[in-house]
Amino acid sequence: MISASLVKELREATGAGMLDCKKALEATNGNIDEAVTWLREKGISKAAKKASRIAAEGLAVSKINGNKAVVLEVNSETDFVAKNEEFTTLVDTIANAVLNSDATTVEDALKLTVDGNTVEELIVEKTATIGEKLSFRRFEVVTKEDTEVFGTYSHMGGKIVALTVLSADEELAKDIAMQVAAMRPLYLDREHVPAEVLEKEKAILKEQAENEGLDANKLDMIVNGRINKYYEEVCLVDQGFIKESKMKVNKYVESKNSKIVTFVRYEVGEGMEKREENFADEVMKQING
Repeated sequence: MISASLVKELREATGAGMLDCKKALEATNGNIDEAVTWLREKGISKAAKKASRIAAEGLAVSKINGNKAVVLEVNSETDFVAKNEEFTTLVDTIANAVLNSDATTVEDALKLTVDGNTVEELIVEKTATIGEKLSFRRFEVVTKEDTEVFGTYSHMGGKIVALTVLSADEELAKDIAMQVAAMRPLYLDREHVPAEVLEKEKAILKEQAENEGLDANKLDMIVNGRINKYYEEVCLVDQGFIKESKMKVNKYVESKNSKIVTFVRYEVGEGMEKREENFADEVMKQING
């Protein structure tokens, strides 16, 4: 039996109709990821990204110190706490601690000491005083050469943070960070798209074209054309530049005598399961507690 909430989740993730979502889930035994692929193969959904609800709260930040930068995410249970000064100070403290260390994993970072306490102890302490479970989810350290520049952009008060490294031009680096935040590229360029991801996408597009009844002799040509469109969505350098839409990002960057080296994009809660809440049940728990 496919639940209504599962159908609703698939519908919100893909934009497909309720009946189509129900059919997709029935065909895939309730597997959301497989249902997204099923819908795409039938030409019902164009969703290229994994069907994951972005629902967890918290804050993502970037910090720079010389040739080293860090992007990290710390989660809270509610958006209210994510805006709390105690929480934002904690996130800032963790970011500085990581930036001034050689930590490469969250486990390493939790053991770092700040004013006599480990980062893990600071999180436990704030969890107790704030009254919500807080979690240091992830971080990424990025380094650059002396001749290169960082660019950063924070959107919606830290819901989305992007960091870029360019060969030159700080103002351009900021513009590209804004591009990354807004357009959600998954890869820098075509060479960075994993072979298995590309093969799966080609298989989906071929199945889609077959289901549309297109000329079997032209399927490869059609798939190649659609793969180019896929690249324009997921590869940063192939996207249209947000400030000059008729120009590709790579051409615009080249016109400024610069080159994109790398980028990082964090969106709070991406890939995490939605925390289902029933307000009435929550109230009853409080009354009966």
